[in-house]
Amino acid sequence: MPLAAATSLANPQPKNHTRTKQTSIGRKKFNMDPKKGIEYLLEHGLLQATADDVAAFLYKGEGLNKTAIGDYLGERSDFNEKVLRAFVDLHDFTDLILVQALRQFLWSFRLPGEAQKIDRMMECFAQRYCQLNPNIFTNTDTCYVLSFAIIMLNTSLHNPSVKDKPTVEQFISMNRGINNGGDLPRELLESLYESIKTEPFKIPEDDGNDLMHTFFNPDKEGWLWKQGGRYKSWKRRWFILNDNCLYYFEYTTDKEPRGIIPLENIEVREAADRHTSKPHCFELYAAAGTDFIKACKTDSEGKVVEGKHTVYRMSAATSEEKDEWIKCLRQSISHNPFYDMLAARKKKAQKTNAHHHHHHHSQHHNARS
Repeated sequence: MPLAAATSLANPQPKNHTRTKQTSIGRKKFNMDPKKGIEYLLEHGLLQATADDVAAFLYKGEGLNKTAIGDYLGERSDFNEKVLRAFVDLHDFTDLILVQALRQFLWSFRLPGEAQKIDRMMECFAQRYCQLNPNIFTNTDTCYVLSFAIIMLNTSLHNPSVKDKPTVEQFISMNRGINNGGDLPRELLESLYESIKTEPFKIPEDDGNDLMHTFFNPDKEGWLWKQGGRYKSWKRRWFILNDNCLYYFEYTTDKEPRGIIPLENIEVREAADRHTSKPHCFELYAAAGTDFIKACKTDSEGKVVEGKHTVYRMSAATSEEKDEWIKCLRQSISHNPFYDMLAARKKKAQKTNAHHHHHHHSQHHNARS
């Protein structure tokens, strides 16, 4: 019997082979349940129980699913928050414009959907960016708010369901006053806009259930048949869903809507087709404790009147269209807590912070663009 074969019988698995195998088991476990995967790797001595070591493992990311990395980094526990900080510190954003830093950061894991987690992760990002580029923003809130403005811009420029693409002027005015009450240098905002316009963000494992889509564009437009309130006749109207409001127009080219339905205290449900003369129906109805839907429309003379519907019934062309409308309306109605957080953050960034102000102006002209 040749020597090699004899040795392999005596010692069926060389040490390093076992390690490789265990590492690969650990990665698979991590992708299914990040916490269990890390525990397995710690037990087998393949990782040190330090935030730095775990962070380096996630940052290398070999064979790891980016959604799982995002889940682990977003967990609320002291250890995970230390790992998050160490993970963000492994990124070097020196001399990068904000878009480039975001590209690098948002490619290294998949941002989870919960407002609290997103807030912690982006707060960490903004601190790191400002620490490495001290002369660009007067505070981290400004960096945080602008980061989301860029993510939203990415959606509005590249999501096909958004018809009106924002101009650079709109992007600039959207960010008025966020630098402690002052404006950011125009060249800086222009270069951020151009970068996104030229190249959209790459998003890891993009299955659509993502920050970039869910939050910023549940918007939808299309033809629906709408049943009248008093007279039950059906009329075809062009509907646009935008910012928690549903607008309907007689023609797609009309500048003024015929009606506006703010989506407050409203719920949406499928309507049984047997009760209506049209198929694929859904309806908006007043939530419990509300008598009727606050809405307004223009009457035939062009006067604005308040609608007194308790139910709005619509009919879509296909069953898929109906489901899509219901989904988008629900997203718009279930007002995402994220918006409130961003609004609060924006207020903070817009507060003039007098003693900060005058130091920074001198440095601003050299803000890297």
